Amino acid sequence: MTTSSSPRSPRLLLLSTTLLAVAGVALLGMPHGQKPPAPATAPPQTASASADPSPTARRHPAGAPVSTDSSTPSAASTPSVLEPALPPHGEGVAGDRAIQLSLQAAWPADLPAADERELLTAGRALLRADATGVGRAKWPDVFPNSDQEVAPAFATARFRIQAAIARRDHSPGAAVVHLVWAGMDRGGTFTDLRISDWHFTRTTSKKGAATWTWQPRT
Repeated sequence: MTTSSSPRSPRLLLLSTTLLAVAGVALLGMPHGQKPPAPATAPPQTASASADPSPTARRHPAGAPVSTDSSTPSAASTPSVLEPALPPHGEGVAGDRAIQLSLQAAWPADLPAADERELLTAGRALLRADATGVGRAKWPDVFPNSDQEVAPAFATARFRIQAAIARRDHSPGAAVVHLVWAGMDRGGTFTDLRISDWHFTRTTSKKGAATWTWQPRT
């Protein structure tokens, strides 16, 4: 009695034969009892390699990427911790804390707490007066024409200081207040992550009281 079967494709038979032949050669070439090699895995990182972030991971407190030059930066300019990532433009008040943390991580505090508070108060007030015109009369040396009617460059309602730090400026008797702020100009354009620096020197009055005095831009 004959049985009928469906014809097989010659191409399928040829492929099956080739696969079987390759498998047989591989088994014959392997020593008896030896297991197939395990897939290669990446070697574990050492502690020193994982602790040092890549140069591209460090960021400038103001948002500009640090150069990816392979040269090692000096210890004075290297942040002690990895700085938080800056928020994107237009993040709003929610992103201000990240900017503040980034500044503090990039430039560790180097002034007495009382001096830092005094400088921050003065720096914030000067920036607000300069940008919006509010409070210029308190700084006659900085704004000698504050009594004249001058339209402010930025709207008071849309002005906001996003972050600020006060640090030494190359000597114990000099300091700089570094501020990051947002504002809407006269043309109606709102921009955040603006940067302003105000410089101060430490002076002593006739009574012996020390204070910080604003220095004009050079």
